[in-house]
Amino acid sequence: MKRIEKIHAYIKEKSNLYKFSDLQGRVGIDAGKIAEDLDILRNNVSMELNALYRQGKIIKIMGRPVLFFDRQVLENLLGESLANSTNQVNSIEEILPKHQMKTPFDYLVGADISLKKQVEQAKAAILYPPDGLHTLILGQTGVGKTLFAHMMYEYGKAVHKLPPEAPFITFNCADYYNNPQLLVSHIFGHVKGAFTGADSNKSGLIESADKGILFLDEVHRLPPEGQEMIFYFIDTGTFNKLGETTRHRKAKVLIIGATTEDPESSLTKTFVRRIPNVITIKPLAERTMKEKVDIIKILIAQEVERIQKPVKISVESIKGLIGSISYGNVGQLKSNIKLLCAKAFLNSIDNPNYIEIDFKILPTKIKNGLLTLSADRKALAELNTYINESLFVVPEGEKKPVDSKESQEDFNLYQVVEDKVNLLKGENISDELIKQIVATDVNVYIKSFYHKQNINMSVRERLLKIVDKSLADFAQEINTLVQNRLNREYKERFLYAFSLHLSAFLKRIKDEEELPDIELEGGVSKDSLEFKVAIEIKDKIEEHYHIEVPRNEIEYFALLLVSTMEDEKDEKVVIIVAAHGKSTAASMVEVAQGLFGSNDANLIAIDMPLDINPKDILEKMICKLNELNYQKGVLLLVDMGSLANFGTLIMEKLPVKVKTIDMVSTPLILEAMRKADIVGMDLDSIYDSLVNFKGYDIDFTAPEEKAKEVIITICTSGEGAAVKLKELIEEELDSITNRKVDVIPIGVNQMKSSILDLQTSYKIIAAVGMVKPPLDIPFIPLEKVISGEAKDFLRKILKSDLKTVKNDKNVVVRNLCEESLEKFLTYLNPKKIMSVLIEFQSVLEKESKRKWNNPLRIRLIVHCGCALERMVVQEGLKYQGEIDEVDTLKVERIKKAASVFEKTLNIILSDDEIYYMAQMF
Repeated sequence: MKRIEKIHAYIKEKSNLYKFSDLQGRVGIDAGKIAEDLDILRNNVSMELNALYRQGKIIKIMGRPVLFFDRQVLENLLGESLANSTNQVNSIEEILPKHQMKTPFDYLVGADISLKKQVEQAKAAILYPPDGLHTLILGQTGVGKTLFAHMMYEYGKAVHKLPPEAPFITFNCADYYNNPQLLVSHIFGHVKGAFTGADSNKSGLIESADKGILFLDEVHRLPPEGQEMIFYFIDTGTFNKLGETTRHRKAKVLIIGATTEDPESSLTKTFVRRIPNVITIKPLAERTMKEKVDIIKILIAQEVERIQKPVKISVESIKGLIGSISYGNVGQLKSNIKLLCAKAFLNSIDNPNYIEIDFKILPTKIKNGLLTLSADRKALAELNTYINESLFVVPEGEKKPVDSKESQEDFNLYQVVEDKVNLLKGENISDELIKQIVATDVNVYIKSFYHKQNINMSVRERLLKIVDKSLADFAQEINTLVQNRLNREYKERFLYAFSLHLSAFLKRIKDEEELPDIELEGGVSKDSLEFKVAIEIKDKIEEHYHIEVPRNEIEYFALLLVSTMEDEKDEKVVIIVAAHGKSTAASMVEVAQGLFGSNDANLIAIDMPLDINPKDILEKMICKLNELNYQKGVLLLVDMGSLANFGTLIMEKLPVKVKTIDMVSTPLILEAMRKADIVGMDLDSIYDSLVNFKGYDIDFTAPEEKAKEVIITICTSGEGAAVKLKELIEEELDSITNRKVDVIPIGVNQMKSSILDLQTSYKIIAAVGMVKPPLDIPFIPLEKVISGEAKDFLRKILKSDLKTVKNDKNVVVRNLCEESLEKFLTYLNPKKIMSVLIEFQSVLEKESKRKWNNPLRIRLIVHCGCALERMVVQEGLKYQGEIDEVDTLKVERIKKAASVFEKTLNIILSDDEIYYMAQMF
């Protein structure tokens, strides 16, 4: 047998020892092993291996060392032929069928999203030759550091870097924190007589973990001498027991440490340098909503298996759990779920079918989580895409109980509002907050119900499957009326929701069912245009159907108007920049964002290296879009080639409209961002305005006289609120620019004609107010003025002639606080105490080490102003809560900030008033 045949036969023999399940990680035979076993010179082996590789008989697996695998054996294991080009790979996993490449990390929630980078680090640490990389896992209490270390261990066994019987030894360094000598003895062992009480020789954890992993939890509790012994062992692989003078013992152990502390300050520098791989696990609050839901499902399933009885948990309870996620992370969430299951188990003793967790049994802190989540409309809407009905979890092998209620697909706005109001009123939640939560949930409910329907059918086709033709025609008439009265184009969602609600209302009237008597007064302001339009809708229904419509039905119509409009505020056209090359698109986007002063998540850069398959790039685009709200469409800016056809392919995979423009450039990206972000144009308008865009021209001709610049403020009548808004904008302008800009208030009713009249004499550079004009004008919503974000919008619009202001005073906060306190204070002069209150707020915000939004600042300043007056008249509030539960750190911060009142006003806030303030931020 020739030498080359002998080597090939050896590789085939060794390759045949592998099963399909073994084909993970670094598998194969290296040249050194072949030379040793066959007694052939290493250079001759390498020469023959290269010949076999060129002949296509073996696969080369790159790395250190290079490994080889017989091609025919691999094809037999895979059950398919390999492409001729597949002769050299970085890992066998590259050519394995994806659905069969399961590793322990594939079962970790978030392994391909939030924890993707961390999982890649962990795999690299296990696979790194020859014996892996020692690793330090960082993260808050309860994030799952121990679980992650276990995953690394299981992965090591799965890819055969650790033997099947490899030990995983866990040790918490805090257990012996007060006795360093005993701690070191526990890790390294000791000899007889090493210290008082050492009556015999004892092996340590290092010996027990030989050929496996030693996991040191709370490693920052390891004393310096223990750290020194650990890093010496890492360096040399040798150690000595306590009491021995020479390091002659050997072991092969992968060290994984975990800590909640900053390693730079809690561990010695020499120890940190010995651990090159540092993995940081994100806190639960920073992980995606889907991951939070999946984790809750897993934790509930674990309890179900433990108690062997199905669990039904309401959506509100899940919202409370998610909203209450804090520093305790997954560990605290697990404890909360255990507590709820135990409590529900006792309450459901008489129910043989399942135990039920509803909102009523939640502890106060978890109930408050619902309020926290309800304040974040975007998060609530996202949660609703993953779970919008009670969750039923049964023990493995069982079926759902037959008497469990399935979700109702019927549109029932009455039930949503009725259930929500009754639930929250039972918890003594304020009416104002109930209205806020109800409005948010109605919005989420409508959006969810709408998107569940068949998106391939027109709205009318969908309606006619549920309501009759005459009702659909009347609903269309109302939709037209609404658009005319509110000067805004309501999308399909209002027409759909209104039709279904009207159908439900008429059915109740026909069946003589009693309509729910739920007080929604104030849910939508009676002074708002939406409420006035709702009254008009009521009158139209009475006229058309010759029936009497109850007064509280107006509230439902107003809620529909507000809710179907609210969801569109934050929606923008998504811009994808795609170009050939390793960083072409990313570089253009980076420059554009720098010039524009924005890091908008709706702008995506997709680079396409020349050696990458276009299908992979398309999948990347789809994944990116799935993470965003793309309802307003996608503008695809590409350079050339196959990328120009991606728009059609995206529309085949996602229910989204895509417009494509080629020959992308940085000016084109800038102009697209401007029109999508500041102007808020729709996809077709942006496309039409950019399709012939040739860049920004520089005009060297003599300047013409410019039209006078103006900003318009829009409110219901053009008086009162609009004038007040005018004053706020004028003060904001005065604080940021030297440019002369007039501010003119106008009303909603004649908005379009008023704007057209103004445009004959002025250059309108922005509109501010309640309603967006139906023209191509940069728009700043009223809520942006209240939140303090208007100033940034104005800076973007003005761009030049900006003042350099050292003390950038927040005029909106001062103005609104003064106005509110004038209504509440009798003895104190708001204008005189305002500077002191703002100084108090500023110090408190600085002490809190985080930036507050304007609504919080306003709420705190107004509350504090009222508290000062209560001190003057000696009628201070008495704190009704549990003082032990008040955050002492917040109390100290408030007292420090409140010292300004004693110095300037000779007023001291009582402890009770301070306790109330501590609950506000």
